[in-house]
Amino acid sequence: MSSPNLRLLPERGAAPPPRPEAADDSSGDAALVARSLHGDMAAWGQLYGTHLPGVLRHVCFLTGDANLAEDLAQETFARALAALDRFAHRSSFSTWVHGIAINTVRKHREAAARQVKVRERAARIAAVSAPQDELDRQQVQQARIEALYAILDPMPQHLREAFVLRDLMGVPVAEAAAQLDISEENLRVRAHRARARVHAALVAAGWIEPEADEP
Repeated sequence: MSSPNLRLLPERGAAPPPRPEAADDSSGDAALVARSLHGDMAAWGQLYGTHLPGVLRHVCFLTGDANLAEDLAQETFARALAALDRFAHRSSFSTWVHGIAINTVRKHREAAARQVKVRERAARIAAVSAPQDELDRQQVQQARIEALYAILDPMPQHLREAFVLRDLMGVPVAEAAAQLDISEENLRVRAHRARARVHAALVAAGWIEPEADEP
């Protein structure tokens, strides 16, 4: 599996990773959408060029597979173009297309219907428990990424998506909630639950130490 280049977990108090600024929909994207609806493919090409990097990054984090992410990002924009007449400007074009990306990944996961057996997931995590001095730094980083996605794979979809947006991508609460079409409070609850599951799994795998008040 080809994985995105990400840290296992951000350090406590660390700033979220930088992310591309969304295009200003009011000044640029809205006009490009209007032109695209009238068959101007050059305008659609500008929307595609502006928003593809962010969508690709998002999908890569959701899937943990850079090659698959490229295919799903292309599918996202194909779906967006087909549905462009239903874009009602209730949100920015960026938020709308990222929402389509989330649904595209969901559909892929449902279609694939890969059910990884519990013992196989446990083996994947246990396989990366060798002491770090036996591995070089790059191997350790790759092992940590694979361990994290072994934990995320069986997690309920709604928790996984919240964790990816908030903890891996550092998307602000309001924007993450808009992309998932849920309330900000719901987003916070999902992210908290996902974070707790990841933390417990990492403690069990020996990657991090338990908190002082944990048994």
